[in-house]
Amino acid sequence: MRVPLRFSDEVADAIHVGRPVVALESNVITHGLSYPENAATARKVERAVRAGGSVPATVAIDGGRVVVGMTDADIERFAAVPGIPKVSSRDMGPVLAGGGMGALTVASSLVAAELAGIPFFSSAGIGGVHRGAQASMDISADLIQFTRSKVAVVCAGAKKILDLGLTLEYLETQCVPVISYRSDDFPAFYCRSSGFRSPLRLDDDDVIARAIENHWALGNHSGFLVTTPVRPEEAIGSEEVDAAIVEAIAAAERDGVRGQAITKYLMRAVDAATEGRSARANMAVLISTAEVGGRLAAAHTRYRAEVAGG
Repeated sequence: MRVPLRFSDEVADAIHVGRPVVALESNVITHGLSYPENAATARKVERAVRAGGSVPATVAIDGGRVVVGMTDADIERFAAVPGIPKVSSRDMGPVLAGGGMGALTVASSLVAAELAGIPFFSSAGIGGVHRGAQASMDISADLIQFTRSKVAVVCAGAKKILDLGLTLEYLETQCVPVISYRSDDFPAFYCRSSGFRSPLRLDDDDVIARAIENHWALGNHSGFLVTTPVRPEEAIGSEEVDAAIVEAIAAAERDGVRGQAITKYLMRAVDAATEGRSARANMAVLISTAEVGGRLAAAHTRYRAEVAGG
C-alpha cells in the first residue's frame, strides 16, 4: 500500500525537472497566528523560499491524502477554518483514514517530505527536551523523527522554553549532525543564542551541501540539522525571555497545565511579557529561516547535479 499524495502542479513540475524544493509545515497556519494574519504569513514564508532560489511545498493532510504543495486556496481555507487538528507523525495514519483535514507539525512534515522525495524542510524552530523531562519524560516527537527521516532541516534552533542543553545532548546521542550556519552558537528561536555553543559552524552553502550528502552516503538514514539565527534587528534578548519563562513555568504548575498544552501556554506567556514582540519575532524567524532554507536547498541541488554529471 502506498500513501496517497496530492502534488500541486508547481511542486510536481519542480521535482520532475530537478529544481530545488523546500517543504514547509502547515501547523503554523492553523495553530499560530489568527486569521487573516496566518494566511498572510504563510504566503510570506513561501515567498522567502522563492527568494532563496527554491520552490516552496507547504504540506498538510486533506481528504485522505498528503498534500505536497498547498495552493493559495488551500492556504486560505486552512487559515480560515477553525478546529483543524494538529497532526504529529504518530497521528498521520488515523487522520488519513478519517479523510479530514490535518495540519502537520515538524515531525509529520518530515514524514511527508521524505515520502514526496523532498530532501529539505524549513521551520522556525524544532521541538526538544522539555524542562523537567527527568520526571515528566516530555520529549518532542521531532527529535525521534530526526532519526527516521532522511531530510535536512533548516531552523532557528529550538524554543527557549525547552531544556536546550539536554536537547543538544539528545541529538548527539542519536547521531544527528547539528551545524550552525554562519554562527558560533546554537540559536533559540527568536533569541540569537541559547547560551550553548554549536557542535560545528559552517559558513559556505556548497560545503553544507556536500556535508549533507556525505552524511547520507555514509549509510545514515537520518536527518541533518542546520541552524541559522534570527537577524539581530529582529531578535529578543535572552535575559528578558528567560525571566518570562521562569514566571510562566511557575504559573503553569499552579494552574495544572501539562502535556501538549504546556508549549502554547508558555509561548503565550512570553508573548504577553514582551508585549507582543515575541509574536512579531516569531514571524520574522519563519521568514528568515525559509530564505536560508531556499538557498541551501538550491546549493544542494547544484551539488547533486555536479555529482551526477561526473
